[in-house]
Amino acid sequence: MTPRTRPLGRSAVEVGELAFGAAGIGNLFTPVSDADAEAAVAAAWESGVRYFDTAPHYGLGLSERRLGRALAGFPRHEYTLSTKVGRLLRPAPEPAGDDLANGFAVPATHRRIWDFSAVGVRRSIEDSLERLGLDRIDVVYLHDPDDHAEQALGEAYPELARLRDEGMVGAIGVGMNQAELLARFIRETDLDAVLLAGRYSLLDQRGLTELLPLAAERGVGVVIGGVFNSGLLADPRPGATFDYAAAPEELLTRALDLKAVCERHGVPLRAAALRFPFGHPAVAGVLVGTRSAAEVRDSAAMLRHPVPAALWTELKDRGLLPADVPTPEGTG
Repeated sequence: MTPRTRPLGRSAVEVGELAFGAAGIGNLFTPVSDADAEAAVAAAWESGVRYFDTAPHYGLGLSERRLGRALAGFPRHEYTLSTKVGRLLRPAPEPAGDDLANGFAVPATHRRIWDFSAVGVRRSIEDSLERLGLDRIDVVYLHDPDDHAEQALGEAYPELARLRDEGMVGAIGVGMNQAELLARFIRETDLDAVLLAGRYSLLDQRGLTELLPLAAERGVGVVIGGVFNSGLLADPRPGATFDYAAAPEELLTRALDLKAVCERHGVPLRAAALRFPFGHPAVAGVLVGTRSAAEVRDSAAMLRHPVPAALWTELKDRGLLPADVPTPEGTG
């Protein structure tokens, strides 16, 4: 399959519509074997995925190491890779136990140190390059600077801008689970991109209030993560999660209503959830966390699944989407 790509904001970096989120192969919540991690990346490549996203935080560097090894056999110029800065990894003085308190099923061999200083940013990128086995990184995001906004704006961002000017990285951005601070970064800096997780989906359109229109106005590319809201929109059922907690009853009901409308149009809910963000012109791609070859192939197939315009019309007519939310053109 020939991947369809588009520029990430005003940068020269190109990204595909579907990005491989590599937190899963960093043993997010449960272990993944080396072989299964490599098979997931290989399946992504076979499915036309050419954008891969990771972070030091994911499995205390395990995600970066596995992703680097898995991509080593592919031409470097044919894929885009992003990682993140803001947490430095330091060896634990007395390693013991696991890292499940932070969400990863790996030995607690290191500690995460929040650091959005200029020195910390450069050190983080150098460490990531070593773990990845690469000599350059295409996109670097400031990772979750929620409680460190002033240092991230005053120290980390200027250092990323210098690294971009030096050609060490191709594009710079910020990745968060909230839209409001991302909008501030767009207003006050010269970012290329933002990674918005969970705040622009069929169930949550908070990104539309300010962030997405501002990004479109400033020429900032937006990558949308969390289109399934951590599971509810992938498989709405009792016990499903929304933002990593048990979904409230009213959201479960809404998700089931969304699913019923989709099924009437012959569309899996997952397909609609993946396609929905592309209705906004600022959106460059969607990022899906995957941990197996089967999950990767499913996401690629769902993104290709035809979604008729009549589906979006019915969702608006039934009040399941706001009447003024931009929706993609129908396909199929």
